[in-house]
Amino acid sequence: MIDKSTVKNIVEEWLAGKEYFLVDIKVDSNDKITVEIDHADGVYINDCVELSKFIESQLDREQEDYELEVGSAGIGQPFKVEQQYVNHIGKPVEVLDADGKKVRGVLKSVEGRDFVVSVNEKVKVEGKKRPVMMDQDHQYSMDNVKYTKYLISFK
Repeated sequence: MIDKSTVKNIVEEWLAGKEYFLVDIKVDSNDKITVEIDHADGVYINDCVELSKFIESQLDREQEDYELEVGSAGIGQPFKVEQQYVNHIGKPVEVLDADGKKVRGVLKSVEGRDFVVSVNEKVKVEGKKRPVMMDQDHQYSMDNVKYTKYLISFK
C-alpha cells in the first residue's frame, strides 16, 4: 500500500513556491490516491494536470499500481484547512456548530483556529418595543464546529 506521508511529501514539493495549498490527501486500501488542492483565486485544470504528472513521475507503478485523482476542493464543500477560512474572509458562509445550530453570515475574521461570523439577526434593544435587525458577531473555533462552508448565492 502506498504511504500517505510519501504522497504528502511529493505534493508539498510541487506546492513549494506556489500560491496553491494542500487541502486533503486520501489513500484507500485499494491504492486510490485522492489529492485536493486550493488557491485563493480558484484552481486551474492545467495545474491539476501538472501536479498529477509530477506525482506520477515520483511514484513507481512497477512497484505498486495505483489510481490517482487530483482536483480542487469542491465549492460548497465544508472547509478542511485554515487557509480556506482565510481565503473566504468577507464572504458569506454557513456554520453548523457543535450543538447542531446552523448560522449564516459573513466570515469577518480568522485568528489561528478561531473565527468570527457576523450574522444579521433580531436583537432586543432597550427602549424599543420590537426587536431590531442588527449584525451580531459569533465566535467559533474550527475544532468545535461540525462544518463551515462557503454559501453560494445565485441572486
